[in-house]
Amino acid sequence: MSGRAAPFHCPYCGDEDLRPSEEGHGAWECGSCARAFRLSFLGLLSRAASGRGGVGDTAGPGTPRDTGTRSATTTKGETRP
Repeated sequence: MSGRAAPFHCPYCGDEDLRPSEEGHGAWECGSCARAFRLSFLGLLSRAASGRGGVGDTAGPGTPRDTGTRSATTTKGETRP
């Protein structure tokens, strides 16, 4: 394994027309939306190092989980289901 991973989709438009950029390591160009972006590894999250939580798991012990039902607020400030 090379240790480097290539993106499969543009983070802006979702297209797969990506190619490495001449800007340096981790830089990519999207041929579809004409955007350039850079990918880099920032580090490990502290909760991953402690063994608690996982990807997308933001609720700690005793915290109610999101049930997936949400209310939306209209531009007039009214709440709708």
